Parts: sequence; structure tokens; C-alpha cells
Amino acid sequence: MTPATQLLLTTLRQPESIRSRSLAELDLLVRVARLASLEARLYFRLADEQLLDELPERPRRHLEAAATVAGRQHEMARWEVSQLHQALYPRGIPIVLLKGAAYVMAGLPCARGRLFVDVDILVPRATLEEAEHTLFANGWMTQGYDDYDQSYYRKWMHELPPLTHIQRKSVLDVHHTILPPTARPKPDPGKLLSSAIPLADHEDIYVLAPTDMVLHSATHLFHDGELENGLRDLVDLDALLGHFGREPEFWPALVARAFEMDLARPLFYGLRYAQAFLQTPVPEQVTNDLSRAGPARPLRPLVDALFHRGLAPHHWRCDDALSSTARWLLFVRSHYLRMPLHLLIPHLVRKAVKKRMQDKPQPVLELPR
Repeated sequence: MTPATQLLLTTLRQPESIRSRSLAELDLLVRVARLASLEARLYFRLADEQLLDELPERPRRHLEAAATVAGRQHEMARWEVSQLHQALYPRGIPIVLLKGAAYVMAGLPCARGRLFVDVDILVPRATLEEAEHTLFANGWMTQGYDDYDQSYYRKWMHELPPLTHIQRKSVLDVHHTILPPTARPKPDPGKLLSSAIPLADHEDIYVLAPTDMVLHSATHLFHDGELENGLRDLVDLDALLGHFGREPEFWPALVARAFEMDLARPLFYGLRYAQAFLQTPVPEQVTNDLSRAGPARPLRPLVDALFHRGLAPHHWRCDDALSSTARWLLFVRSHYLRMPLHLLIPHLVRKAVKKRMQDKPQPVLELPR
């Protein structure tokens, strides 16, 4: 782990450490936190310890600006949820909020300073077509996806193509499960929906149950090849575990649910790297119970080497000579986990050709003089 990554992690764990930092170190801290989407989270971490006044003016103003942006995003998320409810509730379509919107609407500690730009929801598979038509009638539509992309999402993915509101330009991801149907793990979306918890004062709006929320956080992080916000998501997981884990019965329920939902492997990774990066307290019995869900022991040093680089902030001061290779291998891994090779290889070839054609310079038509 590079010194720049360690600087951010140490500050998140021990915010009082800023007292001994030079101005150059604080400048690097702000830059790394910004690329990790943790600038606003860092602001609230320091505010909780009443340390903001001990920061020099310029780094403090950067953190304050990030906190303002996060607050605005939360207001927009609440408005979008109200608009979704207004559109789907008359149709009898329940909404389960996921990730950032769920944290905000449920008032969870991990929502403080959480930056996000889209709203994710889960709806029953049987209502997906009606939900899409209703959302279209209310201004949400897909934009910029060709026929192949549309077919790919609808046949092989766990969500519709992202929807953009025609006026507000807000982005909505509509899921019918949490992993592609072609992925190796097969979590039952019906169980997620039946265990979801209704929000107070919001009819037919739910969030996942605590164990399922943790499992979804870990699954999203360790099955996704886009790790630009990987450390932010790991900080989310740490906060969820710290919040729900205060109840002793949560831990055995989490392990049992992980095996029941076929998600023990991503939970193994989530707890392993939350402990490694953030020193998240995890009961020893939980670690022992999940050990059999991890990769073979000879492979664990290799997997650790990949994720210690892939989860680090994507800042050049956080990279070493192998960081780019590690991220590429994790990207390939995520696609391999998503679908079998006989589907994956044609898909990647098609996407590569399409990207090459898009990047190819277009001829310029010169008018006769």
C-alpha cells in the first residue's frame, strides 16, 4: 500500500492525525480523497471530532464544498424518490431502494457525505415491463444505446439500460435482481423483496434488510470491474457493519444469509478487505465460518495483491508499477464472473470493434472553393 493511500486511510480511521500533517500532505490528502469520492465523507469525519477548525483555510474550503455538493445530491435523491413513488405507486409497483439512495432515505450513518449521481431501485421481475412503460410515460427513457446494447441488457443483465429523465437529466437504474442471470452466484431476488423493510411514512418504498444490504454492498463491489469508487464502497461497507454489527445476533444472521443467498464469496472478500484497509472489527467466529467460502489458500496472496491495488484510489500517487495490470485483471475477472465464455468472448469482441469504430477519425468534407 503506497504512502498516499495510507495517508487517506489513516485520516479516516484516526482523524486527529491531521494535526501533525504538513500543508503538502494535506494538499495530497484532499486530492486523493476527491478522486476516491471520499472528500465529503472526510469532511464529516473531521467535523465529528471537531477538527475542521484545525485545518488550514484552503483544504478546509475544499472539504466544505464537497460536503455542500453531497447535501445537494441528497436533496435531489429525495426528490427523485418522491417522483418515482408518484409514478409507480398508483400502479401498485413496490420500490426497493439500493445503495446511496437507500442509505439517504433510511438515514443510515454511511449516508453522511455519500456522493452519488444516480438512483438505483429494485422492482419485482413480473412488474418490470409495466414499470418501464410507466417510467417512460413520466419522462424517464434510455438514451444512447443501440439495438445490440438494448438486447444485451434485456436478455443478459440484471437491470434495464440506464434511464435518464428528459427534463431533470437524473439517471435511474432499474434492477430486477442484483446479479446478471448468467453469473455463477444465484441470489434469489424474491427473498430480497420479501425481507425488505418499509420506510416510515413512505407507502410501498422499501430498503433491503440489514443482512441483505451488507450482502448487496459486498456483491456490488466485488463483482464490478469498475473500481474507481471501490474505496468509497468499501467505506460504505465498513459503516454498515459498524452500524448493524452493534447487535450481536446480526453477525450469525449475516453468515447464514450469505450462504443461503449464494453470496458467501463476496462477503468473504468484503470483510477481508474492510479489515485490511479500515480495520473493521469482525468477530473471529465470522471470519472462521466464511473462510471456506474464499478462494483456495494458495491463491489468496495473488487475490490480495490484485485488490490491494484495485481498491486504492485511482490517483498516480496511489499507484505502483503493477496497479494498471491489477485493474485490468480485475476488469477481466468481473466479466468472467458475469457470463460464461461462449457469451462473453463475442460480446467483448463486438464492444471492442464498436469502440474502435467510434474512435476512428471521421473524414472531413471539404467544400469546393
